[in-house]
Amino acid sequence: MADPAFWEDGGDTELQRERTSLEQRLAEGARLETTFDDIDAMLELAEEGEHEAITLLQKTIVDLSAVLDNRETQHLLGTTDDSRPALLEVHSGAGGTESQDWTAILLRMYTRWAESRGYAVEVLDESPGEEAGLKSATLRVEGEFAFGYMKGETGVHRLVRISPFDASSRRHTSFASVMVSPEIDDDIEVDIDEKDLRIDTYRSSGAGGQHVNVTDSAVRITHLPSGTVVQCQAERSQHRNRAMAMKVLQSRLYELERQKQANRIVERQGEKKEIGWGSQIRSYVLQPYQMVKDHRTSLEIGNVTGVLDGQLDPFAEAYLKWAADETSATTETE
Repeated sequence: MADPAFWEDGGDTELQRERTSLEQRLAEGARLETTFDDIDAMLELAEEGEHEAITLLQKTIVDLSAVLDNRETQHLLGTTDDSRPALLEVHSGAGGTESQDWTAILLRMYTRWAESRGYAVEVLDESPGEEAGLKSATLRVEGEFAFGYMKGETGVHRLVRISPFDASSRRHTSFASVMVSPEIDDDIEVDIDEKDLRIDTYRSSGAGGQHVNVTDSAVRITHLPSGTVVQCQAERSQHRNRAMAMKVLQSRLYELERQKQANRIVERQGEKKEIGWGSQIRSYVLQPYQMVKDHRTSLEIGNVTGVLDGQLDPFAEAYLKWAADETSATTETE
């Protein structure tokens, strides 16, 4: 990167991202080294009966434990894709307004989670429901290991609650599907034949001012062979929306192919496991009891409100450990 020629075409973004990640890890390593030195000093004072040193030592060890747990989780984020920005799509299932409201709740949950980690969040597309909620939405999330932490969200999410839209206050079950893809760079080629695409333009339904609402700036692209549909209306320019929609489509097709390969590995082992898209991965139960359960890792959390407010780290960490165990078991079988 010290070579001036490196920057002539803007530089290799993948290499820049790797450098930033390494710099952050080195800085964290230096902080850990300092913390261990501080602990040695506090131990000496504690042995001499310094009560303040004992209290500080206890707090430092608790903080250190949390840092080491986080490092252990990051150790599981080893692939190149894990460090990429994430493109997250949420689609409502059958059930009309109920499922559309659930889709909006999920979008809020992911947005809050990303913002709590200091990630940059951009809404690329929102399709409002007829009465409430959203039919679908697409988020772009950028930050350290954004895709790595979010990839475990792909699948069907189930909500059980007393419906706010039911005058009889009956319990309803709603479904929404989530698809998370890594945003790919120019170094990954995804061949797409223009003849396989249907491109439609329409008026944006989102925020953006009068200009957006009176021009056909929004773009919808359908990949006919796979049936994949993506759309973008975040920009005022139709050209920019088309470029972003194409990037989302490439990322979707790349992730779908990656999941097909994972499915083939499982099939070779003679196991009937549903991996990724289409599998029910998590239930959020508000009635008759309160519980969020991940059906892959068996992690259960009773604080449903906290989870829906974006407290998703325990699920992300549990998924990464579960996925590592599954990969290890498959490798041993082979």
